[in-house]
Amino acid sequence: MTEFGYFLSCEEFTPAQLLEQARLAEQAGFTRLAVSDHFHPWSDAQGNSPFVWSLIGALSQITGLPVTTLVSCPTVRLHPAVTAQAAATSSVLTGGRFRLGVGTGEALNEHILGTVWPSFDVRAEMLAEAVAVMRALFTGEMISHHGRHYTVDNARLYTAPEGELPIYVAGSGPKAARLAARIGDGFVTTAADADLVRKFRVAGGEGRPVIGATKVCWGRDREEAVRTRHRLWACEHLPGELAQLLPTPRHFEQATGLVTEAMVAEAGGCGDDPAGHLALLRPYRQARFDEVYVGQIGPELPGFFDFYRDQVLPELTC
Repeated sequence: MTEFGYFLSCEEFTPAQLLEQARLAEQAGFTRLAVSDHFHPWSDAQGNSPFVWSLIGALSQITGLPVTTLVSCPTVRLHPAVTAQAAATSSVLTGGRFRLGVGTGEALNEHILGTVWPSFDVRAEMLAEAVAVMRALFTGEMISHHGRHYTVDNARLYTAPEGELPIYVAGSGPKAARLAARIGDGFVTTAADADLVRKFRVAGGEGRPVIGATKVCWGRDREEAVRTRHRLWACEHLPGELAQLLPTPRHFEQATGLVTEAMVAEAGGCGDDPAGHLALLRPYRQARFDEVYVGQIGPELPGFFDFYRDQVLPELTC
C-alpha cells in the first residue's frame, strides 16, 4: 500500500515554520517526512533556504517520523565524504529512520563554488562515484578512494550509521531510472509515470521502493490558490532541462514569465475540493509508488492539515 508523507519545502519556509509543519503533519496522519536541500530558493518570492542538515537535527528531536532528503546533491557543493558524515549523523539522531535521497543536482545550488556545470552524463557519473564513496564510509571502516572525480584519503566515520542507511536516487527520465536501478536502494521521481516506474523495475529495481512528490495549494478560494501557486512555484512548470541549467533565482523568475496561471490551474491540486486533490494523488497509487510526499504551498497551513486529515488521507489509505 502507498504511504503518504508530508514534504517540507526549505525554499519557502523558515526553520521554525518547517518544524511546526512537521508536528502538524504527524498529528494529521502523514506517516513520513521529506525535506528539500537547497542553497538558493527557486525565486526571491519563496525567500528561504535553511541548511537542511541543521534542520534534520532539529526534526529528530520533535518527531518520530522517518525523514528523507528529496534530494541532496553529494557531488559539487558538498563533497561525498562530507555528505556521508552529515547523513550518518542524521541516521544516528533519528534512530535509523533517515533515508538519503540524492540526485545529479541543479546549477541553481551547485554553481556557487565557481565550477563549470557539467552535462547530465558527467553528473550521473559523478553521482555514481559519490554513492560508492558514501557507501564505503557508512561501513565505519577507514577508507581511501582515488577516482576520476573524487579523492578520499584515510577517512573514517567514527559516528557511523548503526544499521542500513538507504540511498534513493532521483530523476525524471529513462537514463535516471536505469541509474537508480544500478546504484540506488530506491527511485525518486515527481510525476506519477507508470511507464518510468516500470523501466526502473525492469532495469533491476524490482522490490525497491519508488518515491514520488508533489505540491498542492489548499485554500477556500480556488482562484486565489492558483495565483499563490503561480507566484511561488511557477518554476515547476518549466520545460525540459531548464530547472537543471539556470543558475540564479533571477533567471528562474525570467523564465517563469512563460508559465501562465492557466497552466498552473490545469496541473490540479488547488482549492478545497477533495476530488481535485484525490485526482492528483491517486495516479501515484495506481502506478505502484511506495511513498508519496505532499507539500502545501502558501500560508494556509492549519486549513490544509485539517483538510487532509479529514477528507483526503482517509480516502487514500482505506
